[in-house]
Amino acid sequence: MTGFGRAFLPGPVEVHPDVLAALGRPMISPWSDEARALLHGLQPGLRRLFRTGSPVLLAASSATGFLEAAIRNVVTRRVLVLSGGFFGEWVAGVAEACGKEVVRLCVPTGRVVEPDHLARFLGGPPVDAVALVHSDTSTGALAPLADLARVVRERSDALVLVDAVTSIGAVQVETDAWGLDFVFTGSQKALALPPGLALGAASPRLLERAARVRDRGWYFDLRKYDSAARSGRPTQTPALSLLYALERQLGRIDAAGGVEARWDRHAAMLAALERWVDAHPGWAFLAEPGRRSTAVSALTPPAGRTVPDLLRRMRERGYTLTGGLGSLADRVVRIGHMGDLTPAHLGAMLVELGTAAV
Repeated sequence: MTGFGRAFLPGPVEVHPDVLAALGRPMISPWSDEARALLHGLQPGLRRLFRTGSPVLLAASSATGFLEAAIRNVVTRRVLVLSGGFFGEWVAGVAEACGKEVVRLCVPTGRVVEPDHLARFLGGPPVDAVALVHSDTSTGALAPLADLARVVRERSDALVLVDAVTSIGAVQVETDAWGLDFVFTGSQKALALPPGLALGAASPRLLERAARVRDRGWYFDLRKYDSAARSGRPTQTPALSLLYALERQLGRIDAAGGVEARWDRHAAMLAALERWVDAHPGWAFLAEPGRRSTAVSALTPPAGRTVPDLLRRMRERGYTLTGGLGSLADRVVRIGHMGDLTPAHLGAMLVELGTAAV
């Protein structure tokens, strides 16, 4: 069976046919007035998406490129990384590969760091930044971002760097109101675009700090990206086809009620999945109640059913899901309920998952 609404991956997610069609537009000169109009025209929708008055930065890169950019641009010595899953360790590994000292604040897999825990750590060695994953794609755990950022601001002058790869477009993120200094995502997750674009919002405070860092590199110099976003001129040849797709998707988001309506739809999918788990003994969330992402969930299956077997059975029914990462390989089923999927799509899939596990 084929058709939209059959893939429930944690990324890349399914891309709506209208968005895919935009990829076929002809190429233009990246330095032309037409390209400048395209880049300027993207900014209002992107700012609404990130809830910021600052320009939203765009790069032909995976989201990890902007993660490395954040580290190289503002961390001169030490960064505190909050880690409770595969991608918390991913952040720490990138920072260490950049030659930075990493202090890990670790919690058990599937848990999140709570504000009082973070407050105690901030009393330790000074750090240039606190980096965290908002919605961990490996565990489905959602960090209390607003409260964590508030604690950082109250107790230090560290910058707040946020991996929002599976939260921007699915979960409420208030970049300006919550005092977040760098928030970044990738195109292939909740924005439901093809892979290849990194998107990020940088605070004035971060850009001021970056100006004092001499070895922040060239390709990922965030001040260059900020200047480019303000002028409508790319720093280098942009991924034009992906920008066309982004333009189309931003229009679709606005036409469907804006980012707030998108948050509500994702919340409805999580609520539907929670009801399904409650009604199917043996299934359980890895993440705790109140700390679950509306974009992706990691579920442990009933006894007697292995993850590879369940994934195979679902493929036979025409649905694509995936297993865990790292230590969670073959231990959890990960369900991506994000992008342009709807509660109806999810409900149809869950009917099949219920029978596959019998």
